[in-house]
Amino acid sequence: MTLYRRLLALFSLLLLLCGSAVAHPALWHAKSGDSTVYLFGTVHLLPNDTDWHFPALDQALSKSQVLYIELTDDDQGTMTSLVLHYGMDTEHPLSSLLSESDNAALAKAAQLAGLPGGTIALEPMRPWLAALTLTVAPLMKAGLDPAAGVDKQLQAQMTRAGKPVRGLETAEQQIRFLADLPDALQIAFLRDTLRDVEKNKEELLSLVDAWKRGDVAAIAKLENDELKTQEPALYQKLLVQRNQNWAAKIKDLLRQPGTTVFVAVGAAHLAGPDSVQAQLAKIGVTAQQD
Repeated sequence: MTLYRRLLALFSLLLLLCGSAVAHPALWHAKSGDSTVYLFGTVHLLPNDTDWHFPALDQALSKSQVLYIELTDDDQGTMTSLVLHYGMDTEHPLSSLLSESDNAALAKAAQLAGLPGGTIALEPMRPWLAALTLTVAPLMKAGLDPAAGVDKQLQAQMTRAGKPVRGLETAEQQIRFLADLPDALQIAFLRDTLRDVEKNKEELLSLVDAWKRGDVAAIAKLENDELKTQEPALYQKLLVQRNQNWAAKIKDLLRQPGTTVFVAVGAAHLAGPDSVQAQLAKIGVTAQQD
């Protein structure tokens, strides 16, 4: 069950980063009086030899009194229990919920992902869990580990500095964003994943380069635009609504005098017209890129 401990890494942008590289991702800040909130886009899976620190980022971390990441309670025991409770349905095999063409695409995706057990392993899973499993399997096979992800490294750094680390959401909340979707939307999420399996190497490399450059327009085009067009209801649920919730939280943090906070979330949440920054602007808070 150790695979399931890693599934929550996939709610945000998944980038396949290959080899040693120096990255300069985007960083923003919002101010109100003497309070500041920094916003930083992260990736959750990457080789541990990728150098993504730069002076402005290190200064922001040093000034910050607390770190907020998407969640902090994603330990193996919690994740295993949640996935077993919300992700399995032995009474309704996955294949029985899908069309003939969907099942054919599923079999191909399982093969391409190198999933142990193939489609048999997916049969007891609800569609949302099957989608995440197909996404994570090839990345894990490539040797990428969420323990080396930017959010986990930030968490470890701030903990060593004696600073608190808090979650914007809980593991159960993140699980239920998908588990509580109607079956039709879960299947839509699975279909979207099956389409992504066909993404070629050039597109993945373009996505990698966009994150390293801090090119949020390219990230939005590559990651958000397709979901918004293909599955608009899912886009609203998984991206827009969460961005709105986080923007409200950030505005509350800015109301606390003398506060300096560092907020790190998946880079896709900080890209495009429905980004966290856009939601902040709607409620009277301006975020400026550093």
